[in-house]
Amino acid sequence: MRNRFHGLKKIKLRQSWNKYNLYNLSRLRSPITNRQTFFQQKWTAKSTSRAYHGETIREKHWQRMFRPILRSVVPMNHEYLARTDGSEQALGRGSGLDIMPDGDRKSHGIARTPYMNMVYAPTERRLDTAIFRALFASSTRQARQFVVHGYVKVNGKKMIYPGYQLNPGDMFQVEPERVLFATGAPKDKKERRAGRKIRARAKSSKDDVPEKKPEIQAAAEEVEEAAPQDPKAILTSLLSQAKTILKTTDDLSGKKKQAIRAFSREVKRTLSRRTTDTTITDSLDAQLLELTSRLNISETPSTTISKPNSSPEAKPRIDGSTIVLPSDERRMLREALAEARENPIDPTKPYATPWRPRDYMSAFAFVPRYLEVHHKICSAVYLRHPVARPGLGEVPTPFPAEVNGLTFNWYLRRR
Repeated sequence: MRNRFHGLKKIKLRQSWNKYNLYNLSRLRSPITNRQTFFQQKWTAKSTSRAYHGETIREKHWQRMFRPILRSVVPMNHEYLARTDGSEQALGRGSGLDIMPDGDRKSHGIARTPYMNMVYAPTERRLDTAIFRALFASSTRQARQFVVHGYVKVNGKKMIYPGYQLNPGDMFQVEPERVLFATGAPKDKKERRAGRKIRARAKSSKDDVPEKKPEIQAAAEEVEEAAPQDPKAILTSLLSQAKTILKTTDDLSGKKKQAIRAFSREVKRTLSRRTTDTTITDSLDAQLLELTSRLNISETPSTTISKPNSSPEAKPRIDGSTIVLPSDERRMLREALAEARENPIDPTKPYATPWRPRDYMSAFAFVPRYLEVHHKICSAVYLRHPVARPGLGEVPTPFPAEVNGLTFNWYLRRR
């Protein structure tokens, strides 16, 4: 990104959620044109608006995209059209007079149609701009990067051209992980440091060749150490133990391997983000009962906890192959499962977890009328081309109609 992209001295608005861009948007004022010629006014309006609308498009390319015909619609009253043929509209010769139902001729106030706000309507058809408008990226440059790197599909096929012109009915989709990264809050220093440690540990574990029995014994010791501290760590430790057994043990039968793999899949479903769609049972209590039956976890009877000689903090114990948990630890395990199912903490993700929206996102969180967005699957449909209607121009722009009108006159003379 070039220097002074979000300049504070000379205001240049961008299609971005950056905090400096939001600050410049609050400082935006109408340009002073008292001492400027008409040519200078048009050039100033053009340079100001082009910094926001399609600043990644070359000027020659935009001049070819420019269209002097602006799309608009005029809403009509269907009841009136059913009664008459419309010949009464010629009364007054455009003076705005209309015949009311009571027979009196009164002035009918209709909001003006902002035609000049539709100057940059051709840029809204571009794939990168549509991704930004659908809230799948924090800027058009980031949306352009997603397209070039192959994270975007149009009508089910990969599209790597950011300037692809969408047609009405086209559906585009972005990978959910990219959308979570673009719209989520970035990591802080501690989270980035934890992610680096995990990557370094994973890299070192690949280089080391594990032995059979010592690794299995170490994994079992990790289970015993992690059980009193964090109930959620029980599942993670048992999953690592199952992986170690599969890697290091060669004399396992096929049925035992299948059982271990089924156990690993069950724990992964529980700890994954989309647990609501892949769990065996719907309710959390039924899910907990299913997990305890698979992990051989039983609840401590209330009589054992209420003994006078027992410690105030009940701890889980292992009786043979069954892990016995007290009621409070069982409750903590249920809460950990619910948190892991909805919004888990995963240091390996490139964004902050649990996921939260990016700062200053609320000022830009809107979807235009010509897009139909489904945020759960990160896909959207380009319904139609944007149009102007009385009192509304469907092309989002921070500039008034006067600036866009001068811009339209600039490009109208240069065709």
